[in-house]
Amino acid sequence: MFESIAWAMGPAPEGGAQGGPLALLQSFLPLIIIFAIFYFLLIRPQQKKAKQHKEMLASLKKGDKVITSGGIYGVVDSVGEKTLTLKIAENVKIKIGKGYIAALRATSEED
Repeated sequence: MFESIAWAMGPAPEGGAQGGPLALLQSFLPLIIIFAIFYFLLIRPQQKKAKQHKEMLASLKKGDKVITSGGIYGVVDSVGEKTLTLKIAENVKIKIGKGYIAALRATSEED
């Protein structure tokens, strides 16, 4: 039974790789296209947003109105290298890491 199946398969085609370099490129082409789509739709926009956030953190100064990632609204009282002090109410100040600042508020926004 197995002998007839083995004989029916026959020898491998001559010439090394089946189809040559063009077939190899065609087999990898879908993977290359998928990677390109992921890069332009996911990776690149995320890198741009991270760069903008880093620039915003570097430009923080005293008096800026900010929102933390926890949803706390405050005014920057002092800026350190890795931390800053926020004034969140009269005589109430908190010290947080710079990375937890989510956004700057417009000066026209109500408190």
